[in-house]
Amino acid sequence: MTSSATLPASAPSSAPAPLIRVLIVDDHPMVAQGIQSVLEDHDGIEVVGTLGNGRAVIEQLGTLNPDVILMDLNMPGMSGLTATELVIEQRPGTRVLILSMHDSPEYISSALSHGAMGYVLKDVPTEKIADAIEAVMRGEQYLCTGASGAIAPRNADVPGALTGREQTILLKLAQGLSNKEVAQTLDISVRTVETHRKNIKRKLGISSTAGLTRYALEHGMLQGTGIAL
Repeated sequence: MTSSATLPASAPSSAPAPLIRVLIVDDHPMVAQGIQSVLEDHDGIEVVGTLGNGRAVIEQLGTLNPDVILMDLNMPGMSGLTATELVIEQRPGTRVLILSMHDSPEYISSALSHGAMGYVLKDVPTEKIADAIEAVMRGEQYLCTGASGAIAPRNADVPGALTGREQTILLKLAQGLSNKEVAQTLDISVRTVETHRKNIKRKLGISSTAGLTRYALEHGMLQGTGIAL
């Protein structure tokens, strides 16, 4: 009779975590290349490209498919803030991490209000940028040393805390434009306008279009347009 032995079950192999796809956007090639060379040595990060302006980001967003974008603030053509808003509109799951030489609370607050999830100074040790990338990828807000004490925590639900794009759309709606007309004017989809409209109403605690118009009028947004209630 032949006896058989039962072999111990092999432990399930854990699949490696997917690489974080990072896009670097800076109009100074040496800065972008320096950051890229450091990040490429990081096991958990893949640099999918380097671009020199905000417009190129929007044009190549779908092709490069980044998880995290390192975005310079001051660039020719489209600024980093505008590009950040458009990225969040088109791909809400993409994290934007601002890279800047400016450490004032005003710059940091503006970046966060435009949808960025973090803010890092360019003069920090480059290895710290990898820490920031991993933090925002986990859904955490990351602020450079000293910034967290310089500003109030971001809270999108505070009434009146509208982004620049939301303010623009509010003005168009208050002027009587339909969702479709706003979409055509700003070259965005009607669905995007509808989403912004819902967010604006939620943030301001306003339920009607007349209420939005009154808010815009009371806050001087319709000054000079000839519109009054």
